[in-house]
Amino acid sequence: MSPTPPIRRSYETLFKRHLGNPILTAEMWPYPAHTVFNAGATRLEDGTTLLLVRVEDRTGQSHLTAARSKNGIDEWIIDAQPTLAPDPVNHPEEIWGIEDPRITWLSDLGQYAIAYTAFSTSGPGVSLALTKDFKTFERKGLVMQPDDKDAALLPHKIDGNFAMIHRPVNDHGAHIWISYSPDLENWGQHKMMLRARKGSWWDANKIGLSPPLIETPRGWLMLYHGVRNTCAGSLYRLGLALFALDKPEVCLLRGDEWIFAPQTEYEKTGDVDNVAFPCGFTIGADGDTINLYYGAADTSMALATGSIKALLEWLDQHGRPPPAVLTR
Repeated sequence: MSPTPPIRRSYETLFKRHLGNPILTAEMWPYPAHTVFNAGATRLEDGTTLLLVRVEDRTGQSHLTAARSKNGIDEWIIDAQPTLAPDPVNHPEEIWGIEDPRITWLSDLGQYAIAYTAFSTSGPGVSLALTKDFKTFERKGLVMQPDDKDAALLPHKIDGNFAMIHRPVNDHGAHIWISYSPDLENWGQHKMMLRARKGSWWDANKIGLSPPLIETPRGWLMLYHGVRNTCAGSLYRLGLALFALDKPEVCLLRGDEWIFAPQTEYEKTGDVDNVAFPCGFTIGADGDTINLYYGAADTSMALATGSIKALLEWLDQHGRPPPAVLTR
């Protein structure tokens, strides 16, 4: 009798990696660069995909440079010089560079808002800049003091106020918060959106927003990262949660399992191993396809595609309301 074949358990694949990954590397850059990763993303009015890429040079500091593509995959046209560079003279909070942008089109202002990490001598904080063309920028400066990062704005106001998701760090952990502002400069009504779990969970102790929230008829869909500390270093993976449209601080569903993790060589090996870190996405012409742009191992840019419908269906099957919702 032949031996019983081993049981193979497979998991649903919600994001499919582009076969041409990585789609952007430092070798493609028009000027010297060490690594290129963690890009914000948007689709311009003419259909062009714009990535605002974090570029690290050999000083170890970062700036942001725009790369444009008609199909969002290849034939990238990259700005010949940094698009948004640190300005430590006027903004001393940027003295050690600027990093990890998230781009949101603000329909109320008719401008793009860029939330990015400003690295100061006191640590990382959240800064904002506005632009209409990714050529000239109006800096709002530091809006969330260190230690805070992983920030993005919602695309329209909630009850008359702008809303920003961010991730402050304190002695009690690193959780995802939301804050509100009438003018993008003065922020208050701070509320925790999503708490990092404890113990052996994949998203214990430290979580953060990945790309900006995705607005769906059922709620705000969040892709967030969880950081698992292992004896071999940190492991960054992605999870899903859904929040109420009218009250984004209210979590409706949260998945227990991670849905996307470092798997390929370009994700597992680089300046920082085992990192898949998306800061931006675009939505396809069908209104359902998600083009997820992510930094791979803090070294290059990669692309994966998924479906909003499939993500919501997965949450229906694998998600549950957090305890705060269950006890109401």
